Amino acid sequence: MNIYALLAEISSGELLTVVVSGAVGIAVGGLIRNLVVRWQGKALGREIEARRAAAEAEAERIKAQAQAEAKSEFITRRKEFDEETKIAGKELRGEEKRISKREDLINQKMEMLAIKERSAETAEKAIKEREKSLVAKDRHLNELIAQQKSQLLKVANLSMEDARKILLAEVEKDIDADAAQLVQRRLEEAEDTAESKAREIVTMAIQRYAAEQTSEATVSTVSIPSDEMKGRVIGREGRNIRAFEAATGVDVIVDDTPGVVVISAFDLARREVARLALEKLVQDGRIHPARIEELVEDTRKEVNRRIQEMGKQAVVDVGIRGLHAKLVNLLGRLHYRTSYGQNVLQHSMEVAFLSQMIADEIGFDGTLAKRCGLLHDIGKAVDHEVEGTHPQIGADLCKRYGECAEVIEAAAGHHGDIQTQFIFTPIVSAADAISASRPGARLETLERYLKRLEKLEDIARAFEGVKQAYAIQAGREIRVMVDAENVDDHLSAKVAHDIAKRIEEELQYPGEVKVTLIREVRCVEYAR
Repeated sequence: MNIYALLAEISSGELLTVVVSGAVGIAVGGLIRNLVVRWQGKALGREIEARRAAAEAEAERIKAQAQAEAKSEFITRRKEFDEETKIAGKELRGEEKRISKREDLINQKMEMLAIKERSAETAEKAIKEREKSLVAKDRHLNELIAQQKSQLLKVANLSMEDARKILLAEVEKDIDADAAQLVQRRLEEAEDTAESKAREIVTMAIQRYAAEQTSEATVSTVSIPSDEMKGRVIGREGRNIRAFEAATGVDVIVDDTPGVVVISAFDLARREVARLALEKLVQDGRIHPARIEELVEDTRKEVNRRIQEMGKQAVVDVGIRGLHAKLVNLLGRLHYRTSYGQNVLQHSMEVAFLSQMIADEIGFDGTLAKRCGLLHDIGKAVDHEVEGTHPQIGADLCKRYGECAEVIEAAAGHHGDIQTQFIFTPIVSAADAISASRPGARLETLERYLKRLEKLEDIARAFEGVKQAYAIQAGREIRVMVDAENVDDHLSAKVAHDIAKRIEEELQYPGEVKVTLIREVRCVEYAR
């Protein structure tokens, strides 16, 4: 049924009622819809307000967190800045000390230059006065020659040529005598001046540097808490101690001494590795071959790191720059090397400072001399691994790692083995002798000391005409008595020289040995 048929069946009154009802429904629906829309708007507003409040709270939280992080970052940066400032201040103070020291050296050099200028002026005045004196003497000699010439011609009735020959011979004798006296006097003055100046320079260098010297032995001791632990160190049938000796390359002496195990080795680095490893084993308590090998390897790495650190510290203390890393490591190894009981690293540092002071005093490059002194014994770090003498080994190492010719020559020639070209080699030799021979620098065992004294006396007694020889002053001097009937004065000097040369060739000793030869003639008569 369509809409038109439905409207035809509905009466007009009913139609009006329907229309009115529809209008009312539409109005009520619109009102309800407006109420719903208004309610939804209020709910949406409350939701928006809640979200805004939550967003503001979140923003405040983020802001507070950002402030806290910024404050923490500020504190961290402030600490880093303070530490950097402290380090920079320390470096600045160190630099100020170095500058102050350099200023003092410059002032000393200026004073020395002023003294030398005054000495030069005095010498120049003396030379001018001597020139005047020589001119006056020359004039006087010419007058004397003329007088003698005339007298000879009158008295001797000689020819001019004969008179000239006689006169020239007399004058030549006088001049030769005066010249000999002048030369002798100048030589004596030069010797006195050179000796006093050399003593002054060496004494000043020794006074300005007196390093603390340490001495090492060939054994180390490790404390063992109990006999039970000592037995564990030895192991069943000695397997632990054999494994330890094989891993470290040392000799372990376990005797009846309570609470002590002795480690013996001439290589100080190897002995230090063994000592530290044994102490760690005792503390750990787990002692068996596998654990021994593990701890020894770890300890060896630790000692190698320590060697590298000691080499770097030595370079910093001496103030050398641009040294090859391998040479730095070899310097650290010198800490575990001794010569006559003297620590070679300390000896090298001492020679470096002494060389610098001596070079500065005589007007040469003190920094280069210090570098030569520090590296002069570098060959001793590997002389037990490489064939050859330590000067040759040291020169090869310095050449291999890019050192200059002065340093190479100082390493090769500081014992006088080669002919030198640079002044730094004798400077290093002098500093080496000072460091080695000063009291307390080097120690010797009693047995070695006695053998050296006996060898000194045997060398002297081997010469013909020697009656007796006595080593005195701890081997620094040997007194030789000769037979006066078979050895005269001239031969005595030759015998003393030959004994000194034989000692130089056959013995090794610090410093020098003085040979004093005594020839005595005794005449005994009896009055009856």
